[in-house]
Amino acid sequence: MTKTKLLLILLLVAYPLAAQSYDSNLENLIEEAIRVSPKLKMLRVKQSISKSKIPQVSNLPDPTLTFGAMNLLVNSFKFTQEPMTSKIIGLSQAVPFPGKLNAAEKVQAQDVEINQQEIYDAINEIINEVQKYYYDLRFYREAIRIANKSKNLLAQIAEIVRTKYTVSKASQQNLIQIEVEITKIKDKIEELKSLENSALTALNSLLLKEPTSPIETDTIPDIKYSRIDFNKLVETARENRPFLKGILLAKEKSELMEDLSEYEFYPNFNFAIQYSQRDRLAPSNTPLNDFLSFVVGLNIPLDYGGKKSSKVEEAKLMQQLYTDQYNLALQTLYNNFGTSLARLNEFKEREKLIEDGLLPQAIQSLNAALANYQVGEIDFINVLDAQNKVYEIETNLCRIRTNFFKEISQLEFLIGKRINKEQF
Repeated sequence: MTKTKLLLILLLVAYPLAAQSYDSNLENLIEEAIRVSPKLKMLRVKQSISKSKIPQVSNLPDPTLTFGAMNLLVNSFKFTQEPMTSKIIGLSQAVPFPGKLNAAEKVQAQDVEINQQEIYDAINEIINEVQKYYYDLRFYREAIRIANKSKNLLAQIAEIVRTKYTVSKASQQNLIQIEVEITKIKDKIEELKSLENSALTALNSLLLKEPTSPIETDTIPDIKYSRIDFNKLVETARENRPFLKGILLAKEKSELMEDLSEYEFYPNFNFAIQYSQRDRLAPSNTPLNDFLSFVVGLNIPLDYGGKKSSKVEEAKLMQQLYTDQYNLALQTLYNNFGTSLARLNEFKEREKLIEDGLLPQAIQSLNAALANYQVGEIDFINVLDAQNKVYEIETNLCRIRTNFFKEISQLEFLIGKRINKEQF
């Protein structure tokens, strides 16, 4: 099992779909979009780059090997003329103040965690995009079905009008009117097919497939919704939204950077060892002893111009920046949650009104209009009005349900988790 598929399975297990009817077609599309996403691949490479930087900042610098000659006389350039002349070889190692490398490692490791939240946020975004395009595609197909049903009904009405026309109980204007209505509904079907193709293209682009690759969709389910608690949404967003987690991790990184900046006020060390080799003196052939030297150096951390203290101040300001950014994100969420909850309640109430009232009444009105028209009690225009009303209400019902599921999808994106109505 690939790492990507395992991650998706974990996400789907963690984010149950109790609030929405399970749609296997949609879940397969989400899995495929996550698997092929170039953005996710890019972010994973970015995370790998962050990981590769950890050993770059958490290890000692390379030691320095030196070679040279000391106190060499320039009149002869001989190593045997002067006792102070020697050939030297040395090795030095720079060592930061204890704890500095560990602090630098923590700062860099924080980037890996931030990158991980970026990956989760991208997955969250992909799920939202796939769902919205899928819901649009599902709506257009259902709208085409309703339009075709309306067209067939108009064709049946046209037969009635023609029959009445043959016995001089309907006017030629009635024939023209019904043909106009049929042409209008055909035009609407073509418009819907164009929108269907656009949604199909957009969805296939997320799957890296040809624009016309077939995608199956289920029928639009009824709205099943129990009220969601506002405070629970905020709590869930704090716990699960990758974007918010990323801000908090960035703030933690700035705190670690402050700790690292404090080490600028402590000295770094340089340890060196040097071996000096001397030759015999030429005039007397006197052997000379070699020398071994040990040196410890350290820099003096003077804060010239505040260049060191400004790093500490920068880290503190970054902490404040991320705190304000986090609060701003929460403020935006409060507004979005309030708006979404109001819209969800609206969609549920409107669906109930249409199902329980408007749609049955419109169908009953159409049946009555057809019956009364056949016996000549009402004008033909009343039949068309009743038929158009049924078509508009049925289409509007599908649109309301689609908008409901799109709103749920947006809400899931904002909290970073699939909504389970039993949890609210």
